[in-house]
Amino acid sequence: MNTKASLSRRDLLKKGSTGLAALAVGPSLLALSQPLSARTLADVGPLLPPDSNGIRLPEGFTSRIIAAAGQRVRRSFWNRTAYHWHSYPDGGATFAAADGGWVYVSNSETINLLGGGASAIRFNPDGSVNDAYRILDGTNLNCAGGPTPWQTWLSCEETDYGRVYECDPFGQQPARLRRGLGFFKHEAAAIDPVFNMVYLTEDESDGRFYRFIPAGVNNNGSLQLDEGVLQVAAVDDQGYVTWLNVPNATPNLFETPTREQLPQSTAFDGGEGCWYSHGRVYFTTKGDNKVWQLDTNLNRLTVIYDAATAETPVLTGVDNLTVSGGGDLLVAEDGGDMQIVVIDKQGDVAPLLQVTGQEDSEITGPAFSPNGQRLYFSSQRGSDLFGGGNGFGITYEIRGPFGNFVKL
Repeated sequence: MNTKASLSRRDLLKKGSTGLAALAVGPSLLALSQPLSARTLADVGPLLPPDSNGIRLPEGFTSRIIAAAGQRVRRSFWNRTAYHWHSYPDGGATFAAADGGWVYVSNSETINLLGGGASAIRFNPDGSVNDAYRILDGTNLNCAGGPTPWQTWLSCEETDYGRVYECDPFGQQPARLRRGLGFFKHEAAAIDPVFNMVYLTEDESDGRFYRFIPAGVNNNGSLQLDEGVLQVAAVDDQGYVTWLNVPNATPNLFETPTREQLPQSTAFDGGEGCWYSHGRVYFTTKGDNKVWQLDTNLNRLTVIYDAATAETPVLTGVDNLTVSGGGDLLVAEDGGDMQIVVIDKQGDVAPLLQVTGQEDSEITGPAFSPNGQRLYFSSQRGSDLFGGGNGFGITYEIRGPFGNFVKL
């Protein structure tokens, strides 16, 4: 960590986010009053042999293929939608629909000429597929991103001077470029709905960890993402963060990249997934196989998993992540053992599932359905036994007793 930005804790709190006066009743302190779960997803038991889809799951869990790259998304075996699923599926999230169904959104990490952008699958209340469609075109290498509390999807380009587009998961409104979130090699985004800020990761070996303070809040509760202040983290040797204003958040090819504009800011080795939950922002760095936690009340950053020091480094190739309704952190592996691994609130680490026979792929886009009963994810370069995905990606659904685990 960078020691040049060392300040007292009191100073750091003063320099932290606006609204820190809410510290005494912040969500992280409220979470501490919740009873500890008697069981977590780390306790589901050993993984069984691969099922018919090549996925190892705990007892009581099942898998199904939802979509395969290049193939029309199926409603049933004989009934297909008109939409061909995109290749190289990456970051994803779900959104509740008014009829009790939901939408799963997925990015396409390829160039515009080969698809790019993002797509969505609409589910009925019983979990059956209703439709599939595009929600973003004309962009490149859309890697991860993040959902917003106002039911939109932030799709991030992982390119030099990449951009962020706000998309309608239901396909009713056109996607919009959000300049306020900066131009850099974006990976993921997470919104803190308490302090109204956006946190962003950067996929560079010397990438930075950013936050965006919007100019205001719209009448519908959404944040103004075109105007505001982009900041970068400078971390002292105790983990406390000072947020520095980026001088030029939207540089062009001939200007200094955002990560190089403030040398006193802290470098992170390959920022990947990012997720907000109950006063914490979690993110991963693939270059050093670490999982980080930012306490948004205290502006303090800690490492909650480090493969180099873990007694049993079950988790490697850290990438996309999400949080279950019970507060368990789920981290997808890029390579590694092709697992989704649980880190529970007690710090226990265990695999939840493993994809076999696809060692050259990576797991992407883990997201629970709004009711918490189903888990979606993709094998980005996977193919099934019948050629589904053709090495360009498959999207899966996992069902099981997720509801047995205490929700916050």
